Amino acid sequence: MPAGLFAMDPEKIANSLASKEVSPQGPATGMRVLSFYLTRSSRQLSPSRRRKLEKARKLLSVHVEKAIKEEERREEERRRVA
Repeated sequence: MPAGLFAMDPEKIANSLASKEVSPQGPATGMRVLSFYLTRSSRQLSPSRRRKLEKARKLLSVHVEKAIKEEERREEERRRVA
């Protein structure tokens, strides 16, 4: 994970956590990391920083949805071939 990741822009946070380098098992792993960070540091975050991280969570959820749809498409393809 890049140093200072959670201090970056929401788009960079979401894209980084969705990448294979940071989350080799998929973007859902990155979502768990972000959620863990938010819950553990919630009292120490400023309102503006919390908004940035919440925006990153929403952006990352788009990546997760895409990954789920892609996996469903692959599974359907496997069923058709078999």
